Amino acid sequence: MKNETLTVEGMSCGHCVNAVETALKEIGVEAKVDLASKSVAVTYDEATVTIEKIKEAIEDQGYDVK
Repeated sequence: MKNETLTVEGMSCGHCVNAVETALKEIGVEAKVDLASKSVAVTYDEATVTIEKIKEAIEDQGYDVK
């Protein structure tokens, strides 16, 4: 399992946190969103999902990944 922290712009409330966490859970990624620091800590299996796929799932929710 690999751990990584991504910066996510555009999140402003609890709904944003839930949207990102749910989208990542659907692709098999464990995520912890920190709204204050605008970050998402992810844990994932590189054999089943790529970091690009994780970023795409977040961007599909309407947020920018840095």
